[in-house]
Amino acid sequence: MLISYVDNLPTGDEHGLYYALDLGGTNFRVLRVQLGGREKRVIKQQYEEVSIPPHLMVGSSMELFDFIAAALAKFVDTEGEDFHLPEGRQRELGFTFSFPVNQTSISSGTLIKWTKGFSVNGTVGADVVSELSKAMERQGLDMKVTALVNDTVGTLAGGRYLDNDVVAAVILGTGTNAAYVEHANAIPKWTGLLPKSGNMVINTEWGSFKSDKLPLSEYDKAMDFESLNPGEQVLSPWLFSFHFFSPLGELCEYMWITCVRLPTTDIRKNDFWHVSRRDCAKNFTEVGTRCFSVWGCCSI
Repeated sequence: MLISYVDNLPTGDEHGLYYALDLGGTNFRVLRVQLGGREKRVIKQQYEEVSIPPHLMVGSSMELFDFIAAALAKFVDTEGEDFHLPEGRQRELGFTFSFPVNQTSISSGTLIKWTKGFSVNGTVGADVVSELSKAMERQGLDMKVTALVNDTVGTLAGGRYLDNDVVAAVILGTGTNAAYVEHANAIPKWTGLLPKSGNMVINTEWGSFKSDKLPLSEYDKAMDFESLNPGEQVLSPWLFSFHFFSPLGELCEYMWITCVRLPTTDIRKNDFWHVSRRDCAKNFTEVGTRCFSVWGCCSI
């Protein structure tokens, strides 16, 4: 349960040009939007999605953020006449960073740990806004990060922009998480003066939830053991997230291997694993042939 430092959510009255960067999985998105207040709402928006090369997910912090800042600078260069930035005003960026962060203000926070297949060196314990800001400076990009939020908090803000009754948001994607609006005086971790709104958005980080009331199966344990961050984000694969988006899904692969009685200490050394991975036919011909050889049937 992490404090987001977001004590006010959008009302629909917002005006101006804003940029956003969403980093939380194997792809990241950059967006710009021109807001026209309650009457015009979203006047125009544009976005691009960029795939992160696998080697940067396990490389250095500088390499990752330089790659992101370069893509952001390229996107800013395509800003057309439909977007209006008042003269003398610096571009503002909202940074959605979908990993556990110890937030210290609305625009700063240190990374607690990487999840979702990331294991980047030199970032844990560092201020991620500072890392991004330094990378933007190296790109010569004049832009200020004015807000750091988790993707779930961002989803909650987007929902509130459309409906003032929205009080919670849930993510089911590369990982899973939830955020909700709490009364600030009910938060044990909160110190100092209470916000004027009386409320605070809480980032639950429920993807890290573990309990002996929800025991792990042999498949969960095997997959967790071979992950980049063993013991972290154990709840995510239970909720059909990241692991079910790969071919057959990693959990399904472990189950298949058990069913066809081909034991191995390393799933990636198992012949059936390679069969399931390379079989791109619409009717899974190769997988069907293997199933027929084991069970005497090929209907899957």
